[in-house]
Amino acid sequence: MTELVHTRKELAAARERLTGRVGVVMTMGALHPGHETLLRAAREQADHVLVTIFVNPLQFGPNEDFDRYPRTLDADLEICRRAGADVVFAPAVTDMYPDGRPTVRVNPGPLGEDLEGLSRPGFFHGVLTVVLKLLQLTRPDLAFFGEKDYQQLTLVRRMVRDLDVPVEIVGVPTVREPDGLALSSRNRYLSAEERVAALSLSAALRAGAEAAERGAEAGAVLAAAHRAFDAGTPGAARLDYLVLTDADLEPGPVTGPARLLVAAWVGATRLIDNAAIHLAPRS
Repeated sequence: MTELVHTRKELAAARERLTGRVGVVMTMGALHPGHETLLRAAREQADHVLVTIFVNPLQFGPNEDFDRYPRTLDADLEICRRAGADVVFAPAVTDMYPDGRPTVRVNPGPLGEDLEGLSRPGFFHGVLTVVLKLLQLTRPDLAFFGEKDYQQLTLVRRMVRDLDVPVEIVGVPTVREPDGLALSSRNRYLSAEERVAALSLSAALRAGAEAAERGAEAGAVLAAAHRAFDAGTPGAARLDYLVLTDADLEPGPVTGPARLLVAAWVGATRLIDNAAIHLAPRS
């Protein structure tokens, strides 16, 4: 039986009834099989699972899709029930921010101004602020985040470490369609033609990973990824960034465990994806 709560008071009462290890999965709703994978991972590793569903206005820019972001609470609840979630916390904006938009927010540091932060100024200030608030409200032992939002996962891990938040952050691998497209709530915005164009992102990652497996150095890996992206559906997907970094998204020469990250516009929809690769040491 999944309990739906909307207010802080209801959440606090429900949380008190959860004993043992509690895992939390934070979402903005519009749940899909990728979220179900997060929920199953939480179910396997925790005694109880708490899900949050909140479309956070702090992480949307003035020209982004906050108003049209899908709200599908009834369908989301069915997915949560099917996955065995114990509690779903679906607050209103006034419950999360009772004094209005907070003037004190989490500063993500230099990484928060790069990649997604460069394309979406202030985005990670909003993300980390709501994540920290939800960690305080739900008090979990474990928190599960998908690797598709790899920069977000990296920053959440740093925030928890730097601010001594007593929670273990668990990364869960990206879930993909059979043709390689990473699952995303925003995929529903794509037309049939745009969905084909969106495969350029995963094609770029696959080409880069294959080049790395052949022993290519960083420059050649990145070049292979760019060629695959450009060849996918010429002109249909507009590249925002395609970068190769180390596994912690740190600047500097890259060898060993690394991450290839891509973001692109497909029509009016902005998509992101990434893949883990391994670069052979330079001879």
